[in-house]
Amino acid sequence: MRFLPVLGLAGLLAAADNPVRYDKEGKLLFPDGYREWVFLSSGLGMTYGQPAGTPENPPFDNVFVNREAYRHFVKTGRWPDKTMLLLEIRSSTTHGSINKAGKFQTAARRLEAAVKDTSRFKEDGWAYFDFANTNGEFARTGTLFERTASCYGCHGKVTAVENTFVQFYPTLYPIAEKKGTLNPGFGK
Repeated sequence: MRFLPVLGLAGLLAAADNPVRYDKEGKLLFPDGYREWVFLSSGLGMTYGQPAGTPENPPFDNVFVNREAYRHFVKTGRWPDKTMLLLEIRSSTTHGSINKAGKFQTAARRLEAAVKDTSRFKEDGWAYFDFANTNGEFARTGTLFERTASCYGCHGKVTAVENTFVQFYPTLYPIAEKKGTLNPGFGK
């Protein structure tokens, strides 16, 4: 028999809906249960720079967001504080089982997080983390990308809503249009 931790069921559900938590050293904790979050979109072979040819098996990018943040976005067209979006990057292949054409996802390669935490990240409220993958296991804490990393420049300039690529989330983009929350100058 498996026992719930002292948090109890209500505490576990709250932690799943409010995943932005840090350890005592200030490192972002791995969001257990993120695959139960809202799935926003999947891209295949997406790149933000010049592609170096067309790989035979380009990676899939899967994007998840915690349920509470999703519900808030649907109502307002904006992300609430303590939003966490996860970018899960998986390998792809064509060969397997009965598949004769097309691509399907295989092993997880990377897991990156975009976190809105205005009390911690004063510059614009957002920060980006990498959960290192060692032999198929993600680290229990995320490493903060330095402010000089390209993710900060890109997320700050070419995103549809706040620092997020809502233009690639087909269920959320129309909401942002309707609510008038697209970044000024986006799409022009």
